[in-house]
Amino acid sequence: MAGALKCFAPLFDRVLVQRFAVETKTKGGLLIPEKSQGKVLDAKVVAVGPGMHSSKGDLIPVNVSVGDRVILPEYGGTKVVLDEQEYFLFRNQDILGKIQQ
Repeated sequence: MAGALKCFAPLFDRVLVQRFAVETKTKGGLLIPEKSQGKVLDAKVVAVGPGMHSSKGDLIPVNVSVGDRVILPEYGGTKVVLDEQEYFLFRNQDILGKIQQ
């Protein structure tokens, strides 16, 4: 995983994230059927591009950094498979929020 991930660098304001695993059990220990499992909307940032340039040529940095936990939209993003691991590529402006820890 680390080898291919080190070789991949997002361009412009793109952010590469890895979604967290879907919960298959409730806190009480009951199994959740696959059809009832919701889509995971939070993810960990694993790579960040340098940012976009404004019309004046100034660099506008990305709002998140590697290791941040973010909230994503339900739909969108580009699926990327690196070393048999699933990642998603989003634009900085598509990320809905950052979870403070």
